Amino acid sequence: MEKSGNHTDLRCDVAIIGGGIAGLWLLNRLVKAGYNAVLLEQTALGGDQTAASQGMIHGGIKYTLSGNITGASEAIADMPDHWRACLAGEGDVDLRGAAILSDHFYLWSSSSALSRMTTFLASKATRGRVNKVAKKDRPAIFQHSAFKGGLYQLVDMVLDVPTVVKALTDNCCAGRIFQIDWQQARWLRNSDRSAAINFEYDQQTRRLDARQFVLTGGQGNEAMLNELGITAPQMQRRPLHQVMIKHHYPHRFYGHCLGAETTPRLTISSHPCADGAQVWYLGGSLAEKGVNQSAEQLIGAARQELSTLMPWIDLGNAQWATLRVDRAEPRQRNFARPDKAFVSRADNCPNVMVAWPTKLTLTPNLADEAIALIQEQSLLQPSAEPIPELGFLGHPPLAPTPWHTVFGE
Repeated sequence: MEKSGNHTDLRCDVAIIGGGIAGLWLLNRLVKAGYNAVLLEQTALGGDQTAASQGMIHGGIKYTLSGNITGASEAIADMPDHWRACLAGEGDVDLRGAAILSDHFYLWSSSSALSRMTTFLASKATRGRVNKVAKKDRPAIFQHSAFKGGLYQLVDMVLDVPTVVKALTDNCCAGRIFQIDWQQARWLRNSDRSAAINFEYDQQTRRLDARQFVLTGGQGNEAMLNELGITAPQMQRRPLHQVMIKHHYPHRFYGHCLGAETTPRLTISSHPCADGAQVWYLGGSLAEKGVNQSAEQLIGAARQELSTLMPWIDLGNAQWATLRVDRAEPRQRNFARPDKAFVSRADNCPNVMVAWPTKLTLTPNLADEAIALIQEQSLLQPSAEPIPELGFLGHPPLAPTPWHTVFGE
């Protein structure tokens, strides 16, 4: 740290911008590797896209509904085991404080889709990854005599995302996480085209120079790239409109319904509320098609879909709401879905990298890719410098869940 009048220069090895699960995981990895790293978050940790996640840690089976092995399914086949090692305290980050909502996911079909289910299960893509559930072992929601379809168990799991965020924050990293107010901070470009951040707080000017900035701000990356004048990589948005149903039904359920498309017809995950109620969070094709519908139209479509697929379930006293989510991804040809996590050096800005995990499941993959790029720079080795004095920024809170915000627990 250097001071000159009212001007203070601060330095670190790596500064991560964005406190979603990708930024927090990367921070844990960098600190463990000995880097002098900090994270700057504008609003709340684990907000926006992280908070809107259904918490599924899957091995890609839902990307094989066509019966074929795809790039997406192969890229994440080992992710459940990777996350399980971390949850046991034996992985590259320590997630022992995180809660598992379910250690498996189900795949079910209506009676009309049974033939397609049979074809799907006969494909080599499912071997060792899907197990048929005997009638006596079905969850309570499928014990009803009206259910005539097929039910299978996947080697996937569901995490309580807020507890994952808290575990990553508490792992000796809390003192490295700061809240940035972009009304009082701005990006600078140096003569060598590298980036820095200038802070104007309490009538004092401070400047943060990082040997490497990593942008993990989800859709917020776009504005930062524009401000820095970086034209590549570019971002695309994949919007969703999801339904939340707060009910007092005793059933928790996590499953995909197989339909006629390659995307699951409906995905249901269950999330606990403080008052003991459960929220069913609906994704899949319903959420993708719902982008062009109003909240009222989408809720009507969700009611009809659940009535068709689970006619024995009574949600008459439930509370309904919707949530629009923009999934931020690296721009792809023909708006294709990225197969892997994405990390790239920014064009014409030597100390900036841009990252999108593309899926919650691939967060560890993003950290691997980012660290590999950082270590390619022979001059960027872990340093013994102290954490830069950024305490004037304060620390961000943990983000609430969407259902907490909407239903006001």
